[in-house]
Amino acid sequence: MAMTAPNPVLRQQVINIYKELLNLGREYPLGYSYFRTRLYKAFSSQAAIKDEDEIKKGIERAEFVKKDTISNVIVPFVSVMRKPKAQK
Repeated sequence: MAMTAPNPVLRQQVINIYKELLNLGREYPLGYSYFRTRLYKAFSSQAAIKDEDEIKKGIERAEFVKKDTISNVIVPFVSVMRKPKAQK
C-alpha cells in the first residue's frame, strides 16, 4: 500500500501556525522553554493525523490557542503601557 503525500497547502499552514505560536511564546509569562516544550508535545501528538478534515480542525484549534495566547500575553503588556498619567 503506497502512502500519499500530505497536502502541501495544509502542511504549510501547520508549519506557519507553529512558527507564529513559537514567536508568541517568547513573551509567555512562564518562560519560552516551558511554552516551547508544551507546544512541541501538542503538535507532535497530532503528527500521525492524515485526514485533511482532522488537520483543518487542528489548525482551527491552534488559531484559537494563538488568539488566547495573544490576549494573555500581549494585551496585559499593552494595558500597562497605556495607563493614564497621574492627574496634577
